[in-house]
Amino acid sequence: MPTVHAFDYLAAPDKHPASGVNVLFGDDAFLRALTLAELRSQLAAGRDEVQLTTFGPTTAWRDVADELATSSLFGGGGKRLVMLEDADDFVSAHRERLEDYVAKPKSASALILCVDTWAANTRLYKAVDASGQQVNCNVPTNPRSKSKEPDVPKIAKWLIAWAKSQHKIALDSAAADELVQIVGPHLGVLDQDLAKLALYVPTGGKVTPAMVKEIVGGWRLRTAWQMLDDAADGKAAAAITELDHLLKSGSEPQAIFGQISWSLRRYAAATRIVQASVRAKRGADLQAAAKEAGFRAFGDELKKAERHLRQLSSARAGKLLTWLLETDLALKGSHSQKDRARFAIELLFLKLAEQVRK
Repeated sequence: MPTVHAFDYLAAPDKHPASGVNVLFGDDAFLRALTLAELRSQLAAGRDEVQLTTFGPTTAWRDVADELATSSLFGGGGKRLVMLEDADDFVSAHRERLEDYVAKPKSASALILCVDTWAANTRLYKAVDASGQQVNCNVPTNPRSKSKEPDVPKIAKWLIAWAKSQHKIALDSAAADELVQIVGPHLGVLDQDLAKLALYVPTGGKVTPAMVKEIVGGWRLRTAWQMLDDAADGKAAAAITELDHLLKSGSEPQAIFGQISWSLRRYAAATRIVQASVRAKRGADLQAAAKEAGFRAFGDELKKAERHLRQLSSARAGKLLTWLLETDLALKGSHSQKDRARFAIELLFLKLAEQVRK
């Protein structure tokens, strides 16, 4: 069966039946959890309980194979479920065995592989694509963007449908767009904010953009946006002060960096657009480039984006993706602890500072 995105799978799971081999790939934990719950429901074949055996990434192949070959203790029509979490290393170590298994899966069992990456140019991918089930659990990206920018219109469209089906509220396109702009493409957080909004309107009630700003914005998000503005303005000291406020309020450094990364990637995209325009001898329209990169064309956002781009300069803005990658790797490795993570983010702010001209 062709690979399907989690948005489409969750909207119509009956059109995408579970298989003997099922792969959930992508790094969005919220989408993966929703997809896994629906997949387990399908495989349970209507039973209240289903036997699930979960293995970790260091599991030996023989243990997985034995479990797949064992009949369910409960009998009946449901399959025995065998799931491997964080299975990237397992897949790399047992790729050929998995290819053989996909060709002849056990009829009484179902294998679920949860991986972060799932390369489409491998024989295993093609084999599962032909006879199994593959669900993309990444945040959707704009297919026209080489830098894999989040597909904000698609996320907003999903939010509207999700708000209606799960939270029983009416979210129009303007309110959905406002919510994504405030929170960023963090689906789990967006779902939590929809639940918060549902407390303020009756069942089926309409949520307006003003309500999103007032209810979701809050002091924490206002502080986060102020931090981002200060950082892009090159005011490192002010940005670090706001970062300190967020950390003391209980915000996690990785979550804060997610907002920072999403915001700064738009400046990187705008810079590439400007550079391409200059090479084509069409001149440099910073506001037009900012709009194309995803900044909103109302209020003073485009003017503010232009000011930030001038402050950063083309040379430094061109390094943003490299700096973001370095920070991301630090937060996942040497600076993964909260007391060290702040230093990685502070270093990024210092690189953006107006006093730095490298």
